[in-house]
Amino acid sequence: MNDQIQVFRPEASQEVATAGAQNVELAAAVGRAVAEVKASMLCAKQFPRDEVAAFSRLMKSCKRQGLAEASMYEYERGGQKICAPSIRLAEAAAQAWGNLTFGIVEVEQRKGADGVGESVVESYAHDLETNTRQIKRFHVRHVRDTRSGSKLLTDGRDVYELVANQGARRLRACILGIIPGDVIDAAVAECEKTLAGKSTEPLADRIRKMISMFGEVGVSQVAIEAKLCHKAEACSEQEVSRLGKTWRAIKDGMTTPAEQFPALVAESKQQGDAEASKTLQDRVGKGKAKATEATASVVAPTTVAAAADDVPY
Repeated sequence: MNDQIQVFRPEASQEVATAGAQNVELAAAVGRAVAEVKASMLCAKQFPRDEVAAFSRLMKSCKRQGLAEASMYEYERGGQKICAPSIRLAEAAAQAWGNLTFGIVEVEQRKGADGVGESVVESYAHDLETNTRQIKRFHVRHVRDTRSGSKLLTDGRDVYELVANQGARRLRACILGIIPGDVIDAAVAECEKTLAGKSTEPLADRIRKMISMFGEVGVSQVAIEAKLCHKAEACSEQEVSRLGKTWRAIKDGMTTPAEQFPALVAESKQQGDAEASKTLQDRVGKGKAKATEATASVVAPTTVAAAADDVPY
């Protein structure tokens, strides 16, 4: 008979205890989440939304100048103009509609197949009255595209901002999939009416503010004027409104500055050529300096030797 001796390992018991505690915490978290959803749905059934009052709240919100300016985004792609409600208008509609939960959840952070970090994210919107739910699950690689190429993100704040930006686009789609389309159309029309009204801010100040806003996303005044085919000072109310929608599309990540302002590509090329020319000149200058030093090092010993020959013995 073979006697098997089992060695007691304290770390093994510790691992089992840790795993058991994690399972208990996970079960408790799931239980709390389920209880919160049930309580919210029960409250929604007891106090159903008044659609007339909700619609009135949304129309009142659309009369605000700030929301109206940020309500739409617009950009060109493939020769077609794309215009749709922004995440700001979708959030305002969800808040006014009531009995609706929405948000962005980062499910997991992990390493991808290529070793680059990525986040598994879910955007959702849930109508508690009708139990209608929209979920968008997607992956966000921790990489930011810049003019000089892709940049890996390691800072937690940069990763958070990237996930929030990508999640907002899916969240907008989830909310617009829950709220009736005719309600959203009415909100867009009300925002257009607000923008068409007289603004208390002078047009010249709005133009300067617009140029400053585009400067934050890397678009120069020259690129703006190239797109408009005239000086920025000559912008009309409609042009300022359209440019504001384009800026909103860039900020929401729906498009890029280079796609909407072709002059940026030419500027980047000119800057690249200038930098390359400067680098070449620096290299030539350094090469000449090294050649001069080498020549001096060769000539100097000869001169010393010649001087030594002149010394009488």
